[in-house]
Amino acid sequence: MPKIFTTLDKIRPAYDITYKVVLFICKILLIADILITTMSVIGRYVPFIPDPSWSEEVVLTCMSYMAVLSAALAIRRGAHIRMTAFDMYLPKKVVKALDILSDVAVMVLGVVMMAVGWNYATTLGGRGFYVSMPWLSRFWMYFPVPLAGVAMIIFEIESLYNHIKSFFVKEEM
Repeated sequence: MPKIFTTLDKIRPAYDITYKVVLFICKILLIADILITTMSVIGRYVPFIPDPSWSEEVVLTCMSYMAVLSAALAIRRGAHIRMTAFDMYLPKKVVKALDILSDVAVMVLGVVMMAVGWNYATTLGGRGFYVSMPWLSRFWMYFPVPLAGVAMIIFEIESLYNHIKSFFVKEEM
């Protein structure tokens, strides 16, 4: 059985690249968020610096992208909120089985986010426009939900694989 795991471990660089891309997107969004907010606040008090009317909507959209994409990043690192109070009292195999159950539940959430989020983005978001930018569709406001759903599914597949692998491959010390 370990031979199949060595073969599947060759996919790991793809997960690393996906993680780095999502992390880079979050960093760019944070920088844009800070710069736009700074420009907006300064524009309110300094007469010759404009306060763009679109700043609030863009900042909120960037924040929604960062929030849901960061949740996907937390899945990869195993940093999302978990109840671990009883883990030390339960057998290790039971804890691993519960981790797998938890990962399956989060993956189902990712599938729901992807399907329902895409539906909202294409129907509800496709009909509306930003108030301050009438040329830009509200699709982009709803798009973070299905995007994060896809990222969650990708990182949950890796997490499930690692949990299943831990049943068959002994950890090296």
